[in-house]
Amino acid sequence: MKMVTTKEIARKTLPDGIAKVYVKAKAGPSWRFWGLYVHVCKMETLREAYALARKNNGAPGIDGVTFEVIETQGVEAFLEWIRNELIGRAYVPLRSRRQEIPKDGGKVRVLSIPAIRDRVVQGALKLILEPIFEADFQPGSYGYRPKRTAHEAVHRVAPAIVQCKTRVIDLDLRAYFDTVRHHLLLEKVARRIKDDDVMHLLKRMLTASGKQGVPQGGVISPLPSNIYLTEVDRMLERAKEATRNGKYTYVEYARFADDLVVLIDAHARHAWLLGAVTRRLREEFAKLRVEVNEEKSRTVNLDRAESFGFLGFDFRRLRSVQRQVWRAHYTPKLKKRTALLRKLKEVFRRYQSQPVDRVVELINPVLRGWVNYFAAGHSSECFSFIKDWVEKKIRRHMGRSRNRRGFGWKRWSGRWLYEELKLFNSYRVRRAAAPNARPA
Repeated sequence: MKMVTTKEIARKTLPDGIAKVYVKAKAGPSWRFWGLYVHVCKMETLREAYALARKNNGAPGIDGVTFEVIETQGVEAFLEWIRNELIGRAYVPLRSRRQEIPKDGGKVRVLSIPAIRDRVVQGALKLILEPIFEADFQPGSYGYRPKRTAHEAVHRVAPAIVQCKTRVIDLDLRAYFDTVRHHLLLEKVARRIKDDDVMHLLKRMLTASGKQGVPQGGVISPLPSNIYLTEVDRMLERAKEATRNGKYTYVEYARFADDLVVLIDAHARHAWLLGAVTRRLREEFAKLRVEVNEEKSRTVNLDRAESFGFLGFDFRRLRSVQRQVWRAHYTPKLKKRTALLRKLKEVFRRYQSQPVDRVVELINPVLRGWVNYFAAGHSSECFSFIKDWVEKKIRRHMGRSRNRRGFGWKRWSGRWLYEELKLFNSYRVRRAAAPNARPA
């Protein structure tokens, strides 16, 4: 097994250096990198990590230290202090502050918010490790990777449906991030990294939040969570290649973090693939000690007008009446729309006595974020419903403040709402390149 020296990754914190490391890692899948810790400790690495943390902003950690406090006292002194702790091997991560975020169905997701000092160290380590492991990640993996988006994962699924891959394995992983086994993860990292200081630093980061799991909310967390599932992606890539017929394959998949969907060709002669791929997936998850949530996992047949969810979208296979061809039809899931309206209702309720300008100021960012995410596929009808609902709520709000009934259609024109009041109005769907449709 070959190893790459520290000299070969000098100046790696710069974009061109990162690209060179990626190329080196891609060219040698068995190469192990060493001498990395010195680059984690460099001031230029820490400065870049701080800049990224500052850009993302965010609440302070358990120590209560904010960016404003750090910048008042001096960023360079703050980074020098971190550097000295790292060089002296005295750095110990603080316990993350836990914050509950509401989810659909009344459930909550627990986020771990590290102190800013720990975000900087995590960011520095991520800058060093990410290009190495990016070379190992597979084409179907999209979650929290550079220059990859959820929309790209969605657009990978749609053409597969058009190509008659209509047998769908929809697996749900139970509490994936909370169940990652540290020793298995570190073994996977060690296949690429031969640097005791880096391995020790990573272990400290992982164990700061418990005996197992990767805390959601940490700067470095997405990287190890992807490393952990890379073997699953590799297995699916092998399945694709084993079933390849020219440019066409009988298996396709897309994964975004722990959200995985596998699509298989519907022809009768490929029926065995459904059972074979399902079995192999379960074997891989068993090796990782990742539990499949049987209640939420299922096999879907799109030819029977069934549907499946992926990344908040509801996917179906419909036949175009005019062109008589099959196409993928995907829209925001109903529960996502319901959750949005519930959130907006709470704003209207809480600020019912406030001026309408204040309400618009609060709901516009919520609408903008939701619409920008779901501005794909066939969301126009859903967007029209939301736009109409919001407009009526705004009109009712203004009417109550003036002791008037109704929606005030004549008193406040739609143009006034959007041009003068500046109510959000960018309900546009961004169309992806349409996949080739199959005749019905």
